[in-house]
Amino acid sequence: MPISPFEERYKTNMNEIFTDEAKIAKWMKVEIALAKVHAQLGTIPKDTPKKIEEGSKKVKFSRVVEIEKEIHHDLMAVVKALTEQCGDAGKYIHLGATSYDIEDTATALTFIEATNELQISLESLSASLKKLAFDHRETVCIGRTHGQHAVPTTYGMKFALYYQELLRNQERLKQAKLTIAVGKMSGAVGTMATFGKEGMKIQKLVMKELSLGEAKVSNQVVQRDRHAEVLCTLALCAALMEKVAKEIRNLQRTEIGEIAEAFGSKQVGSSTMPHKRNPHKSERVCSLARLVRANALVGIENIALEHERDLTNSANERVIFAESFIATDYMALELTKILKGLVFYPQNIKKNLELTNGLVMAERVMIYLVDSAKMGRQEAHEHVRSLSQKAFENKSHLKDVMVESKTLSQKEADELFDYSTYIGQAKKIVEEAVK
Repeated sequence: MPISPFEERYKTNMNEIFTDEAKIAKWMKVEIALAKVHAQLGTIPKDTPKKIEEGSKKVKFSRVVEIEKEIHHDLMAVVKALTEQCGDAGKYIHLGATSYDIEDTATALTFIEATNELQISLESLSASLKKLAFDHRETVCIGRTHGQHAVPTTYGMKFALYYQELLRNQERLKQAKLTIAVGKMSGAVGTMATFGKEGMKIQKLVMKELSLGEAKVSNQVVQRDRHAEVLCTLALCAALMEKVAKEIRNLQRTEIGEIAEAFGSKQVGSSTMPHKRNPHKSERVCSLARLVRANALVGIENIALEHERDLTNSANERVIFAESFIATDYMALELTKILKGLVFYPQNIKKNLELTNGLVMAERVMIYLVDSAKMGRQEAHEHVRSLSQKAFENKSHLKDVMVESKTLSQKEADELFDYSTYIGQAKKIVEEAVK
């Protein structure tokens, strides 16, 4: 029975990248690359790499687990299991390397594969945001600042904002992938002492074999600022997705009711309240975002290892790397589904525009009074503020108050209180943002 919900409930294609079997396969891939370089330099017999590669195909995961229970060292368990399958060539496996020459180099390969998978999910999310932005570029709604009605905006503006932020996060992910795409072959404290005078050449050639860059200087590990950069980038992606999900949740509130998650015909919202239509998918996205952000902090804490390294990063990295990637990937896939099924309620959008009896158009009236040379800016602000207060206290429509006070003619008032004509350059902004 799974212990972690990421094994089943929140599982995605990303899971396959972080299995123990996948990790061991990458460790053996690095060991084979090292053997190839040794053979190339004449350190070991030329046919050794081929024998090790053939032996790697025979290694059983169960045997690795069995050996680790005996020796309490996961990397050496793989080395021993691989050695058993390679005959005489086995004595050349892991020659000159320390555990983290293999593990950290393999981790880079894992992170590259994981970022590639995540990029696919983010592309789908990006396409959904782009479509919503364009389709709703003229869907006028009330804007809200400080939780209060501000002035009109459009739903296209909301989604264009998210779309552009996601583009920035996708660029950050590309950069983070470059940062993490390095390995090391430098020994116990980074001096390459076990490789002798060929150390720098061995590291260069091994990384070339694996299509990785070199860590120009390292100690026993590749420095954890690289891993933290990836985790922080995932946290930024998660924060954006939480932003979108939170907006959906708030706009689905009963009192607002402008948009909502799709709700299946047999879906249950509450075990006791049959009427409930909860935005639970969006809430799930927000919940997982907290986990991804928390894991990023752990990654930052891992940067300050003692001296040439200690093991305080090791245990938590077995959790935070896989969790963060899987959670972010799941969130992207889930949010994409939410957006594709998003329901709009035009009648509520219109009702909320009128909820304040025209008060949200006070800014427009003030600007008009200045532009038409009826008043100076400060005088206009005070005049409209005073009439707005009167309208609020009397529960009157601001348009009627403006006409009654002779501030505006009926024709001027009708034009100025048309919400659809007070969205500025919103349509063009959206079109430019999604071009």
